Amino acid sequence: MQEKRKRIRQVILNVLKEAGRPLSSLKINEDLLERGHDISERTVRLYLQSMEEEGLTEKANRRCHRITAQGVQEAESSQIIERVGFLSARIDQMTYQMDFDLASCSGTVVINITNTEPRHVMENIDLMNRVYKEGYAMGTLITVLGPGEKVGHITIPDNMVGIGTVCSITLNGVLLKAGIPTNSRFGGLLEIADKKPTRFVEIIMYEGTSLDPLEVFIRSGMTNYLGAVKTGNGRIGASFREFPGASRDMVADLAQQLDGIGLGGFMRIGRPGQTLLEIPVGEGRFGAIVIGGLNPVAIMEENGVRVHSRALAGLIDFKRLFHYSELEGQLKPYL
Repeated sequence: MQEKRKRIRQVILNVLKEAGRPLSSLKINEDLLERGHDISERTVRLYLQSMEEEGLTEKANRRCHRITAQGVQEAESSQIIERVGFLSARIDQMTYQMDFDLASCSGTVVINITNTEPRHVMENIDLMNRVYKEGYAMGTLITVLGPGEKVGHITIPDNMVGIGTVCSITLNGVLLKAGIPTNSRFGGLLEIADKKPTRFVEIIMYEGTSLDPLEVFIRSGMTNYLGAVKTGNGRIGASFREFPGASRDMVADLAQQLDGIGLGGFMRIGRPGQTLLEIPVGEGRFGAIVIGGLNPVAIMEENGVRVHSRALAGLIDFKRLFHYSELEGQLKPYL
């Protein structure tokens, strides 16, 4: 019985978290029924009352409830065991869901979202631009979402903006449409010396993590984008992918086309059967180093600004993206 109660509490928190807005007990009850939990609305109200006392939820008005920051933390931590390997499944899901067409430059791409105050972006815009200019970003495109806009399960809070950077998983989707499967092996910290990639100093395998590796490295203060952009020596986010050896020429050609439209992300493309930056590859395969999508916003953390970034946040229309040099003008309406 105790396990059942814990499970119901967890589902209620998930419903409120995914909604991104206040819900009535009736609406929560309907969602629970759809998920296979046959309980009454009155029981839902009792759960909400108990969770409010614990600080996990709060009343938005007389009828509706919303999840608190403490509730979000509880929801995410309670799922951690279930989510081992979640990231690799999420990568596959987003790869199949995006429908970007390279020939027409239309459709959806995968983006990361960073919620922050617009003034903080303006204060760090020169550093962010340097990340793009030095080639340490996934392409040259970015977008801004205003308060109340939603991507995936993320809603941009009041008085904040969502900075959308292109997620490197977008490359997987483009290659899949061309008939080339991608094996995303790991995310890591890539050491840069004299502006050239030299080695991975830290890696996290996608199959064994519930968080995006770059999110972990950013929050842990392990990156060094300031060094990378100012002296050419630092540590940036990157990932390692594998592809069938016979597809190398096609991958190189697609990489060039993606560069031309602002979606370039390949830093190095290896040779079939050969190691790349000391990373071995499978027989009949070649490796590639792909730049991290969160790199442009991660430099704000190093400069003392706490931001909340979420990789693989959702899909957005390609037409919503613009060149990073336009970011200052796009932010002005929100200041």
